[in-house]
Amino acid sequence: MTKNSDRVTMITRGAGTAAMYVALVLAFQPISYGPVQLRAAEALTLLPCLWIEAIPGLFVGCLIANIFGGFGFIDIFLGSAATLAAAYLTYIAPNRTLAAAAPVVVNGIVVGGYISFLAGAPPLLTMLYIASGEAVACFALGVPLVALLERAGPLLNQGQKS
Repeated sequence: MTKNSDRVTMITRGAGTAAMYVALVLAFQPISYGPVQLRAAEALTLLPCLWIEAIPGLFVGCLIANIFGGFGFIDIFLGSAATLAAAYLTYIAPNRTLAAAAPVVVNGIVVGGYISFLAGAPPLLTMLYIASGEAVACFALGVPLVALLERAGPLLNQGQKS
């Protein structure tokens, strides 16, 4: 593959990640926002295990999805920043368990913290709710998704993280 086609593949994969994230959040909108949430789109936060371009894709996807959430600029910017940090930590994680744990911990603390403030909910309980939903998305959906993509063949894994 040429360098130009590698770039096109990476841009396409990053944009596809963003689009899938937004689509999943909006498709499951009733459970995607609020102090108790289960964002199926967070399964995609494991994609940086495979592709570095998933990091900006997740950031952009979360930023767009949070525009529709009702918590305003704090959610749009802090939520997206938390996703960016978690995606990077997932990328550098030495194994799948730590990779899946990164979004659980980061979003549990950051998103749970500001949503508890904005919603007037108990902070510790909100952090636990957010982390629990994140754990389901990452461990029950994200880890199997990454395993499936790894087995999908060389077409999907071109440019794979080594």
